[in-house]
Amino acid sequence: MTLALDAAPVAAKPALRPANPDFSSGPCAKRPGWSLDALSGALLGRSHRAAGPKARLAEVIDRSRAILGLPQDWVLGIVPGSDTGAVEMAMWSLLGARGVDILAFESFSGAWATDVVKQLKLADARVLSAPYGGLPDLAQVDPVRDVVLAWNGTTSGVRLPDAEWIAGDREGLVICDATSAAFAMALPFEKLDVVTWSWQKVLGGEAAHGMLALSPRAVARLESYKPAWPLPKVFRLTSGGKLSAGIFRGETINTPSMLCVEDALDGLRWAEGIGGLPALIARSEANLAAVVAWVERTPWVDFLAADPATRSCTSICLRITAPWFTALTPDEQAKAAKRLPSLLDKEGVAFDVASYRDAPPGLRIWGGATVETADIEALLPWLDWAYAQVCPA
Repeated sequence: MTLALDAAPVAAKPALRPANPDFSSGPCAKRPGWSLDALSGALLGRSHRAAGPKARLAEVIDRSRAILGLPQDWVLGIVPGSDTGAVEMAMWSLLGARGVDILAFESFSGAWATDVVKQLKLADARVLSAPYGGLPDLAQVDPVRDVVLAWNGTTSGVRLPDAEWIAGDREGLVICDATSAAFAMALPFEKLDVVTWSWQKVLGGEAAHGMLALSPRAVARLESYKPAWPLPKVFRLTSGGKLSAGIFRGETINTPSMLCVEDALDGLRWAEGIGGLPALIARSEANLAAVVAWVERTPWVDFLAADPATRSCTSICLRITAPWFTALTPDEQAKAAKRLPSLLDKEGVAFDVASYRDAPPGLRIWGGATVETADIEALLPWLDWAYAQVCPA
């Protein structure tokens, strides 16, 4: 079937536009009311090891752990390489002591599986996989083994519905990539051992900096186990067999951007000012609820997440279900789907809402806490308008 992509428009443009058209899944929208003035107090031109800048770094740690409700006996540090760096640091430092299960159900969790199997080359590694839109069989996870998982699939819009399947008396460690979940979803720290995220997601910070949270069980593994492979400097979390405690007090392994640090603090203070974690979660869930209501009355679209209980409230992924679209070849589907975000971008009403390059063709709308529900609601009629331009008469 050949699609006439240049068909004439068949729907009027909506009158209302989102006040903020930034719906990217990373880096994400800045918090409401943000301006460059928020960074005027940044300690630029200073050594990050000086007392003032180091205190700012420690403040990021302290405010983050307070908002998230991190257990008192956990440690939290700022690490290089965004969330990717934090996950890689955890895997390279902790894995290999016992068998490991990896939950792979979208691009990034799939990348962690590739790293474990093809880079670390662990002999006792099981990849429990599922296609985009689903989750692996969680009952297969062995509590004797370590497990690597993403709490929320940034590229699939699928999140774990709960932690009931994680054994409270587990022997293995649970390494959790929470980059698009932290500050928007309640994380069950009692069932996790390593939690990572970046500044660029739910609080709208700048990229390149990651956060690494470790439970006492994870620290004990670090201090009792030495991997069989060499660790580069930016991955080393111990010295002389003991945890490098300074990393978790703001003494970063590499040089951070103090401009980004100031921006991270601005986002954290904003979060505190609106009511902390409950308010952040409520904002994200309200954004999802607005999209749910629209999908329920819109015949041409559905969620990529197959189970409503697993729909993400941050990375909201949609697929086109119209019969004319599903009858296309994969290449034709990809071409048609790409035209929707292109039209929205050209109109200036939504930037960066194409589905992830490895995901099924469709749309991905960020619904994290910095996005106003009013902007989501203003966007939805524009999605109908863009679809009408692409749909054959």
